[in-house]
Amino acid sequence: MDLKKFLPYLSGICTSFIFGFSFLFTSIGLKSVKPMDLMAYRFLTAALIMTILWAAGFVKLNYKGKNLSNVILLSLCQPVIYFICETYGIKNTTSSLSGLMIALIPVVVAVFASLFLNEKPNLYQVLFIILSIAGVAVIVLLDGYEGGVSKPVGFLFLTGAVISAGFYSILSRKLSENFTPFEITFVMMWAGAIFFNIIDIIQRISNNNLMDYLKDISNYNVIVPIIYLGIFSSVIAYILHNFMLSKLPASQAAVFANLTTIVSVFAGILINHESFYWFHILGGIMILTGVWGTNYYARSKNTNALQQIKKRHTS
Repeated sequence: MDLKKFLPYLSGICTSFIFGFSFLFTSIGLKSVKPMDLMAYRFLTAALIMTILWAAGFVKLNYKGKNLSNVILLSLCQPVIYFICETYGIKNTTSSLSGLMIALIPVVVAVFASLFLNEKPNLYQVLFIILSIAGVAVIVLLDGYEGGVSKPVGFLFLTGAVISAGFYSILSRKLSENFTPFEITFVMMWAGAIFFNIIDIIQRISNNNLMDYLKDISNYNVIVPIIYLGIFSSVIAYILHNFMLSKLPASQAAVFANLTTIVSVFAGILINHESFYWFHILGGIMILTGVWGTNYYARSKNTNALQQIKKRHTS
C-alpha cells in the first residue's frame, strides 16, 4: 500500500477539522475586538511564524524566475477578500450557520470549473446546484421570519466569502504547477498581514487609539483565538490545503468543505451553545445533498470520459 496516495486525503481531513473550529474561535475573538483588529493580529502572527520557519531553515523559498502576479491575485481572493467577508459574515450570523454557507464552496468550484476550465456541468449537476442554492434560501428566509440572530448582511458577506474561495481553489490548483504549497502560503500570509494591519492602523489613528494595538493582545479572550487562527488555521491548515490542491482536482478537493461544515456546526452548538432550528437542519441537508450530487455526477462524467478514451486506444 502506497501511503503517499493517502496524504492528500489526510491533509484534507486535518484541514477540515482545523477550519471547522476556526469559525468558533473567530466568533469568540469578535466578542472582544473589531473584525479588522482580529484579522490584523491573525495574519501578522501567521506571517511571522512562517518567516521564522524559513529563517531557521526548516523550509525553503525559491521565487527566482517565477511570475508572482498570479500568486498576488490569489492572495487578493484569499485571504484579503475571503476573510473580510467571512469575518463580517460570522459577526452578523453564527459560527454554525457560517459553516453551512461555506458548504457551498464545492458547488461554486464546479460552476467556476465550467466557466473557466470549460468543464460543463451535466443536467444532474445543474439540478443539485439549484438544490444547494435553495437550501441557503430556506435558511436565510426562515431565519429572518423566526426572528433568528442572523442578519441578511451576514449572508451577503458569507456569499462573497464562498465566491472568493471558489476563485482561490481554481487559482491555487493552477499555481501548484510552479510553486510549492509553502511558497504560495508564505505570500498569502504576508499579503494578509500587510493589508489588514495597514487598514487597522489607519482606523486606530483616525479614532485616536493607536496605543491600544498592543493592549488588545493582553486580553485572554483575544490571544487564544489569535494563536489558534494565526498558527493552526492559517499556517498549518493552509500549507496542508495548498498541498492537497496540488495533488487533487480542485472540484474533488473542495468536497472536504463538507466536513468543515459538520465540524463547525457541532462546535457552534455544543461549545458555543448556539441555537439551531428545524429549518437549519432542512437547509443543511439540502446544501450537503446538493454538494454531494454535484461532485458525484462530476466524477461519474469523468469516469465515463476515461472509459471512452481507453476504448479508442484499444480499438
